[in-house]
Amino acid sequence: MSYLNANIPPIYCKVKKEYLYDLKKHHGESEECVVFGITSISGRAILFNIMLPNGACFWRLPISAFFQKSHDRATVPDMQTHELELWNCFSYYPSVTCFDWLAGLKGKFLGLDKKFYHGKYLFTIDWAHPDVNILDTEHSEIPQEHKCAHILELANGNYAAQPNNRILWHINSYTTDNSWPDFKVQTTYWDAEDNNMVTEDSDKMFYEMQEKEKSVSDLLMDGYKEEQKMYEKEEKDKRTYEKYKEYAHDLSFENDSNKND
Repeated sequence: MSYLNANIPPIYCKVKKEYLYDLKKHHGESEECVVFGITSISGRAILFNIMLPNGACFWRLPISAFFQKSHDRATVPDMQTHELELWNCFSYYPSVTCFDWLAGLKGKFLGLDKKFYHGKYLFTIDWAHPDVNILDTEHSEIPQEHKCAHILELANGNYAAQPNNRILWHINSYTTDNSWPDFKVQTTYWDAEDNNMVTEDSDKMFYEMQEKEKSVSDLLMDGYKEEQKMYEKEEKDKRTYEKYKEYAHDLSFENDSNKND
């Protein structure tokens, strides 16, 4: 995992020239470039680092600065950063992976305008917290907050960075159902060692696993819980009995009234 900067598979594309001049001039013009790295600053958009044909490097441009070489600038929709990238970086510690399963796959993402944008997978950026000795003020490892960013080459000439919950992929031999999912956000911290088992106290290589003996405090807590359950049951039975008495009394009074009539 990198800190701040990370390599990416190089992308030969074009950069909108106004981004090289602080958006102050050369609007509508473009230059060829190679995007070779990213910068990840928590709370900022993913930033891309490039080299130009004159040998100059230019750092930290947003994904909206680029479009594909095969497209003419005038035909590419001028989409803003927030339309192409849903979330900022979650940490200063990015990882870059090109998943074999996704490599070259086509898919579509749902934009903020409720329209689908088709594209092809390039690679994935993800984030985590690297060191328990560093105060973690980020959201990258909170299950319900975590997002990755799949970098896509869009059919309209732009590039995009979208999370899992905005993309549907297409594989001819597998994805036979393209309905929009209704999954729920994951909130569970999965832990394989969150149980009551321990290894046996020996030097055996093939040791046994056994249930951990409960401490006195654990036994006392178990006893307290059992007593609490019994108390709650007694209270429930008592309330049921009192309600029955009231009902029986009302019924008796009603019968006596009928007799008097």
